[in-house]
Formats: sequence, structure tokens, C-alpha cells
Amino acid sequence: MPHPESVHLGYTAHELASSPYARFFKPDMAPLPAHVREAIAVGLQTVELLPPVASAPQLQAPGYWPVENGVTVSPDGAFRVFVSTDMPGVTPAMWDWWFAWHGSEAQRYKLWHPRAHMHAAWADGRSDLNHYVGRTSHVVEYVGNQRLNLAIRFVSPASLGLDEARLQRNGEVAICARGSMAGTPMETGWLIHHVRPVPGGSEMRSRFWLAGANIRPRGMPGAAGALIGRVAAKFAPLSANMAVELLVHCAQEMNHLAGILPDLYATFGPGHKG
Repeated sequence: MPHPESVHLGYTAHELASSPYARFFKPDMAPLPAHVREAIAVGLQTVELLPPVASAPQLQAPGYWPVENGVTVSPDGAFRVFVSTDMPGVTPAMWDWWFAWHGSEAQRYKLWHPRAHMHAAWADGRSDLNHYVGRTSHVVEYVGNQRLNLAIRFVSPASLGLDEARLQRNGEVAICARGSMAGTPMETGWLIHHVRPVPGGSEMRSRFWLAGANIRPRGMPGAAGALIGRVAAKFAPLSANMAVELLVHCAQEMNHLAGILPDLYATFGPGHKG
């Protein structure tokens, strides 16, 4: 992890004056979309309406799930957090590029959520590769008022049962990952950001499955891992408030970045002139 003094919120005066990304750093963020505010007001929803991680392949079906924005808790104590983001003028390819690009520098990561993101670095120490699957991103960020040191291990969509050839045919992207607290052996959740084209842009359907039966020791997917995960889950409970804070965080960062992503992609993406 970086030296604590190098981890800070926002851009310093020097960074604003010298960073090639400074013109994209916009500390003012738009209000939450109405559908997200409604989900917050509703609170915990019926668990059957927010399917578990085993249902991930159904994201590729046409249409929508019964709940696209909301939070629930399952009988095993796991939380499911679903968020949708409308993104005019944005393509799925832009998001695929972003997830490979942003993790190389903290200044890039901060563009995504200027009020919560603090640091990002790849665990392998390599920068500016054009892929993220099979790599782990170490990030420092706030979710609500909690400062978290997280490890995001990106996995292939196929590992969650998605049809990658179908994704490609449809011009879709599915960013999939396992999450954990950095420096610990336990992976505590799954995430998917499924991005599909719609007229005039794209829509992102984000899914988080956290705690409960989603907890496993890294590298132990079988019965032994499940047993250890059940024991660990008793010592890592989440609250409904924490789940709602994640819903808010996701909605804020995805909507904010969608507003600047086309210009970022044109400036720094494939084919840019430097």
C-alpha cells in the first residue's frame, strides 16, 4: 500500500496545475437520480425480487429484473445491492477501456468519485496494460463515512456463467470481480457491472452480492472453503445502512463518470495522440 501521506482526497493545488487529468476533475456532483432516491426510500425489499449471484447469467436476457435498483438481505445474512445507470453518449467499449486504464494512477481513480476515491494501484505493479481480467486493483476509498482499503480481483465473465461470445456479439461488456479487504485472505463479495447498448448510449446494471455465503477464503471454492466462509461470516456482519451507502456510492460514481467518459476516452483512449 502507498505511504499514508500520499493518500488524500481530491486534487492538491499542485495536481490541479500540473496533472494531465486536471480538467476532468469535477468536485461538484449531480444529485442522485430519482430511481435511486426511490430505492433508498423503499428500504429493504423482498429477497426473492433480487436474485443471488448464481443468477448472474440471466443478466444477458432481454428486458429487466423485477428490481433494478434496491437492497435486500438474504436468510444467510448476505446483502444484495442493485443499481442501474443511464448513460447517454457512452458506449460499453468505453467502460471496458476505463477499467483497464484507471487503476494505474490515483489521479485517474479520483475522477470517478471526487468526494470518495483516494488511491488506486495494481497489485502486480504494472501500469497502462490494456486489460484488467486476472489482475487485482488495490483501492482506498470512502463508502459512506467509512474509509476502506479494498482489493478488487477481476475475473472473467465466464467464471460467473456469462456467455462471453454472446456479450461480444451484442456489443456488451460485463466487468466482474471478487472483492475483499486488502491484506486479508477472505474474499467477501462479488460484483458485476453489465453494460449494454441502448438507443443514444448505454445502460449499466450493477450488482453486488456481499457477505453471508459469498464469503470464501481466497483459492478455496469447495466445501472446505464454504465451511470456513460460514464461520467467517459470523464475524463480518453488514448493516442495512452499509448496504444503502454502497447503493448511493455506486450511483454517484457511475453517473458522475458517465458524464465525462466520452471526452476522457477521446483524449486518452485507444488511438489518442498523446
